[in-house]
Amino acid sequence: MTAPSTFGLSTEARNLHWLLSNLVEEVPGVHSVTVVSSDGLMLLSSDPGHHAVKEAGPSDGPKGSSADLATIVSGIGSLTVGAAKLMDGGGVKQTMVAMDEGSVFVMSISDGSLLGVHATPDCDMSVIAYHMALFVGRAGHVLTPELRSELRKSMESTQ
Repeated sequence: MTAPSTFGLSTEARNLHWLLSNLVEEVPGVHSVTVVSSDGLMLLSSDPGHHAVKEAGPSDGPKGSSADLATIVSGIGSLTVGAAKLMDGGGVKQTMVAMDEGSVFVMSISDGSLLGVHATPDCDMSVIAYHMALFVGRAGHVLTPELRSELRKSMESTQ
């Protein structure tokens, strides 16, 4: 996978790329981060090893690929929304799955879009949740249907 060029993207799209890369670089314990649209398509993904936003494309393998994280985040989001409806719980704000070898965090952004983070088992969950909330606060108002369309097109053009 190669990092996408932000050349030709709108200011809002470049800012989202920067925010996502910044989240990975600043928060200890983060393996990978993704933004998924309400229909389950990956809009953005970042790899902390390269400190660059990545495009959807051939994965590095079945474990830990950007596409795998996007699929997991979309599935968790769908499951928790269904559970909340069954329980009359209202909207789902955040979900966390703690495992022996890591954690997955999912947070609602806007209009059904989701932010997902895969982190190490020894991560500070409160720090990750705090930084995710900051990202959502900064990105939520910007992630319009037009911007989602632009991000999808930019990903498709590099595949």
